[in-house]
Amino acid sequence: MQPSNFPTFFSITESELDLNDLLAKITLPSTGAAAIFAGMVRGETSRWRRGRHPAQAKRGEAHETAFLEYEAYVPMAEAKMKQVAEEIRERWPSIEGIAIVQRIGKLYPQTPTVLIACTAAHRDTGVFDAARYGIDRLKEIVPIWKKEVGPNGEFWVEGEYIPKPGE
Repeated sequence: MQPSNFPTFFSITESELDLNDLLAKITLPSTGAAAIFAGMVRGETSRWRRGRHPAQAKRGEAHETAFLEYEAYVPMAEAKMKQVAEEIRERWPSIEGIAIVQRIGKLYPQTPTVLIACTAAHRDTGVFDAARYGIDRLKEIVPIWKKEVGPNGEFWVEGEYIPKPGE
């Protein structure tokens, strides 16, 4: 199968995330490995403060989260998800299937919010790195907004991405 025919699936959804269904969409007869990242709603959050070196990171004070509300501008978010998948294919040509799914709506602790899955013939083909790149890049460029609600109020969690003109 040519790389252009490899399965790619991306979606913004209000439905529960189904890992088995997702894997079925991106698994081929040649697939022998799948690397999956699942993001979850935390019921207790501590922000890490970065130091100059990873060993200098310090954990901040924890706060309770009752639920998160995710919002997205779906056409743009899905276009950016497609871009992330294209970047993965360019960097790791051995990747067979790619799935990127983000849930929106009101989500409670211990609920999966995002699934990134990459499949390949073998585990040593970059499949782990590709999945890691997928979640990092999603957080960086996909327009998804998150409001955190807890006993001390609510606030929008700021992302790091600021679109450039024309994006």
